[in-house]
Amino acid sequence: MPSQAEWIESLSPWPKEFGLGRIRALLTELGEPQRAYPAIHVVGTNGKSTATRRAAAFLAREGLAVGAYTSPHVSGWSERIQVDEEDVDFETAIARVRAAAERIGATQFETLTAAALAEFAAAGVGIAVVEAGLGGRLDATNVLDARIVVLTNISLDHTDVLGDTREQIAKEKLAVVTPGATVVLAEPEWEELARERGAAQIIHTGDVGRAAAEAFLGRELGGEVEAGLPGRLEFSGDDAFAGAHNPAGVEWLVARLPRDDYVICAAILADKDARSMVETLGRVGSSFVATQTETERTLAADELAHLAREFFADVESVPDATTALDRARQRARPGGGVLVTGSLYLLRDLFGRLETVR
Repeated sequence: MPSQAEWIESLSPWPKEFGLGRIRALLTELGEPQRAYPAIHVVGTNGKSTATRRAAAFLAREGLAVGAYTSPHVSGWSERIQVDEEDVDFETAIARVRAAAERIGATQFETLTAAALAEFAAAGVGIAVVEAGLGGRLDATNVLDARIVVLTNISLDHTDVLGDTREQIAKEKLAVVTPGATVVLAEPEWEELARERGAAQIIHTGDVGRAAAEAFLGRELGGEVEAGLPGRLEFSGDDAFAGAHNPAGVEWLVARLPRDDYVICAAILADKDARSMVETLGRVGSSFVATQTETERTLAADELAHLAREFFADVESVPDATTALDRARQRARPGGGVLVTGSLYLLRDLFGRLETVR
């Protein structure tokens, strides 16, 4: 019999039409598990997973039982659902919701979200920190009556679904705010929108994960926490591995790299502004190995290589990701490094080769 993970793989990640009807019906069948605990809801364009894990780590450090839900994954499906900073038994979590999900025709993300929320209820967590998937208003996670909402940042991404301007996208994401909630903002320009949604308190900060935990506890927190995530800026010797799936993510990454002579191995999804991303990556290398992911949404390696030739003197197209990583390492000069970046799906595809950086 196929495993629960294999069944999840078989589900469509995209609905025919976005909406909350299926997830609400599914949670009703499961006994409304999302009502068993308070929640922090994390929305934004980039940095959501890191903010989620940081908030959860701070709360766990203070003695709370904490659930954390993130996406996408790099190391495996179980990475998405954690209780007390440990991956849950993914097979058990999915088995708990599968029958109801099949009856309702839930999508992959809806099923995963329900599994996380049900797992948190079964574990008796005192707080759940939940990352939104796409947007906010029609995202499957928008079933929470969250006390605290975190907005990490806003940039142009998924414009076909969320809107053509940053303001439109911000409205979609802040639609998760319920009256009386506390909203944590990394970008102060969205305060008026948060107020319009009924936010009772606004917190401006550059460390949204810490601020969310402090807002929940009602006190300041000192010290630091370890909240690492696979594929979110990791180093192995001279090599760097970092998912950066849109132009803003690449800008963030480039500003934090310790060198500018990488051989870059990258794959980018077809719905992203690949040209802008490649142009920015040109600031940290002169050699580019274009590859692609195993997802249907990937930009073909040859197309990515064509874009890269405008900004890189040395470009090669290698569709197989593992072979592309090998070629990048062969091209790196002695003492040089490789930067593996672009879609997190590339990091996921290569994970077996990247265990040394975990």
